[in-house]
Amino acid sequence: MKRDTVITCVEPNRRTRTMTTVLDGSYQQLDPFSEGEAGGNDDEREETPHESGVMIHVVPEGGKARWNHIEDLDSFFTRMYHYHQKHGFGCMMLQEVLELGQFIFVVAFSTFLFHCVDYSILFKDKLIENNSHKTTIADAILSSKEIIDSMGLVTWLCILVAGIFWILRLVKVLYHLTQFWDIKNFFNVALKIADSDLDNLTWHEIQKRVREVQKEQEMCIHKRELTELDIYHRILRFKNYMVAMINKSLLPVRLKVPVIGEVIFMTRGLKYNMELLLFWGPWSPFENNWHLKEDYKKLNKRQELARALSKHILWVGIANLILCPVIVLWQILYSFFNYGEIIKREPGTLGTRMWSLYGRLYLRHFNELDHELNARLNRAYRPASKYMSIFTSPVMTVLAKNVAFVAGSILAVLIILTVYDEDVLSVEHILTTITCLGALVAAARAFIPDENLVWCPETLLTAVLAHTHYRPDSWKGYAHTQSTRSQVAQLFQYRAVHLIEELLSPLFTPFILCFLMRQRALDIVDFYRNFTIEVTGVGDVCSFAQMDVRKHGNPMWQTLPITPIDDKTEEYDNFGIPAPMSNQYTQAEDGKTELSLIHFTLTNPEWKPPSHAENFVTALRERAKREVSVVPGEVINPLMSSLNSLSSLGPGYNDIVANIIRGSVVNNLSLQGASQVFGPATSYGETETGGGREEEFVRRGMSKAEGPLHCERGLLYELQQGISNQSLGASVFGSGQELTADLSVSVELTAADMSLSTLYLHELHHRQVRRRGYHEMATRSIWQRSPLQELATLPEVRQERAPLLRHQDSSIRTTRDS
Repeated sequence: MKRDTVITCVEPNRRTRTMTTVLDGSYQQLDPFSEGEAGGNDDEREETPHESGVMIHVVPEGGKARWNHIEDLDSFFTRMYHYHQKHGFGCMMLQEVLELGQFIFVVAFSTFLFHCVDYSILFKDKLIENNSHKTTIADAILSSKEIIDSMGLVTWLCILVAGIFWILRLVKVLYHLTQFWDIKNFFNVALKIADSDLDNLTWHEIQKRVREVQKEQEMCIHKRELTELDIYHRILRFKNYMVAMINKSLLPVRLKVPVIGEVIFMTRGLKYNMELLLFWGPWSPFENNWHLKEDYKKLNKRQELARALSKHILWVGIANLILCPVIVLWQILYSFFNYGEIIKREPGTLGTRMWSLYGRLYLRHFNELDHELNARLNRAYRPASKYMSIFTSPVMTVLAKNVAFVAGSILAVLIILTVYDEDVLSVEHILTTITCLGALVAAARAFIPDENLVWCPETLLTAVLAHTHYRPDSWKGYAHTQSTRSQVAQLFQYRAVHLIEELLSPLFTPFILCFLMRQRALDIVDFYRNFTIEVTGVGDVCSFAQMDVRKHGNPMWQTLPITPIDDKTEEYDNFGIPAPMSNQYTQAEDGKTELSLIHFTLTNPEWKPPSHAENFVTALRERAKREVSVVPGEVINPLMSSLNSLSSLGPGYNDIVANIIRGSVVNNLSLQGASQVFGPATSYGETETGGGREEEFVRRGMSKAEGPLHCERGLLYELQQGISNQSLGASVFGSGQELTADLSVSVELTAADMSLSTLYLHELHHRQVRRRGYHEMATRSIWQRSPLQELATLPEVRQERAPLLRHQDSSIRTTRDS
């Protein structure tokens, strides 16, 4: 296949000469200034581009050239990701068209209920004259003239606003139609992936093909090759800023409510307004999707920008206040239609729990895509539900049992009567009474604990940590306390609480914007200036998203090379690596930089991290390999504690731990003795299905999988390699065999690897905090000092920013561990 190469020579004070060749070196066409000049300058033809300053641009043939030099790669990669996760063009467009129809249905049905029904006839409060038949629905519907007469100015105004909004939605759908059709062609032509194959490919595989296409298409002209981090940066540019602001407690989501106390209030409406102001709105600090306005990078502009941002926040708050009645009406109608049928069918639905919006931002890693976050939180749902259910109030239990007994007795009698004679249902309000009693019984049972419930809060909270990856230090050893439970409830809230917050959101959002967020305007301006970095080929990104453990790491979360002081103790000396170049202001809280780096490394094993990041990950693996060789029972080191916690997550995790411990024992004892203790070695990842159907089963639904099918950079693989290299026989992934990309290997290996890494790093952090006596220093962190004390300890930023809100989640209780 031949492709045209366009060679453009740009020389001072001369016109541009263009010469077209083919790749085999023969000249196909020559367009010089004159024939003599072209024929007599043979030396110029032989010059290389670096020597002559000639810029060579390879133009892909055919339709592929349409993806050369994409100006807005952020939007392109984001649409590409959504296209993969939402199962292709047909499914996406069907969903958007049906949402348009759903909006029309809500508006039309609500208007019908308010103005088209004569409820006096429906409820038989008024009899129909000369009516010789049963009352029908048609008798209760008003005539068109009566309907128009009953519709006032407010109704017509609401319909007008709804119509304008629907037209805007229609334009947006048509725009999406053209945009995603281009994405469909990109998948089908450039990536050579049909829509029917999307669910059989992980995002990791899609991303790998995109990087290969970049070399040919040059979608980004600033870099010859794109890294995995470049793609994540473009998709998650604004999300990383949001995660960092939540991590540093910059956004005003904590409210002090009288009687109730401090609550975290983060709703979809408030989040939408914050993103409108901070990222993509007309007044946002970003000039476009990938570039922060230059004024935000200048220190002398901070006060001016803060005043402008404060004014913009005020206007958005006032707009929310004006539109509050319309938004409240829509929230009520949408919630009624969305939850009404579910509550009627399953009254206990509102008693179930869900991860809050704040929890999803607090628990999210830097550079973590939606499907990766959802997979982690879904795995954590069951242990989190069990943890929250073990906290019961004896008083509420007694009251709930009595309420359930009384309401259940009345409900049972009514049900028996209806079974005996169905005419009982015609009695006024009998169905309403039965429904209310059923809901009351279901609500009361939610407060009655399970009789077979086992009290193990620390184990359950550790299981939650293994999947969510984040836990304030104050939770360690205090999972049984009510204060820890209330903090978990802020991340894992009742669905009923979520619904109430959404209904109250139009009322509280203007208040939060006008009176709380405006006060943070200077903080936000300083945050953008201090934590924005320009990356070649990517643009301006949040510096936290670079996962630089030197700049944004915490010394108490660092894992350095170690040498044991004593083989019988767990004391270690650090050497060889300088301490992180960070302070409390630049450090991410709760180990987010370190954990994000480990997570990104596991989900993108081909990524080549910088040397400092590679050193951190290598040091963690080397320390784990050293500690796994210790005979269990001699020293309870951090790795053995982490493996013990990992084994409690389920049978699959227990098999992994058994293989690792078996290998450790075999390394120190005879193989025969170990076999007697643990039984015959089994290879993790074996399945009972046949080879023919096994691949089909594993590949199904791969679009939601985290990372690749295997990762050679995780702790599990390193521990397995350490065992197999010493010919120990049993290993994590098989008996002395190296892990291969076999489809029979469980896709959960990446999750298991990250769970072990999380538990291990948290254990190291806790022991380092306890060993160094860090608690007293931590309780005097800058987030709990007065603003004057804080600025006095940070002279380098004294003139650059106003103090941020103290970070309460990372506070450490001194008295508990003393």
